[in-house]
Amino acid sequence: MAKAAELRDMSDEQINLTWKEASENLFRLRMQAQTEKLDAPTELKKHRRLIARCQTVLNERARGAKEQPSSKKS
Repeated sequence: MAKAAELRDMSDEQINLTWKEASENLFRLRMQAQTEKLDAPTELKKHRRLIARCQTVLNERARGAKEQPSSKKS
């Protein structure tokens, strides 16, 4: 799983791809949990946290892009 520092080193496209893969894996694990017992139930938590990390890094970048032009005017 990618740490926040590793995600910050990635491009936006790579983060979006990681986010998409994690959400697809989470969906599969949820379906598997409903039909049978999971081998590693902690995988659900790991994928949820990875998705949250991806969203956090992307939001930080979006806020940073919005704030930079306004700080130059000062």
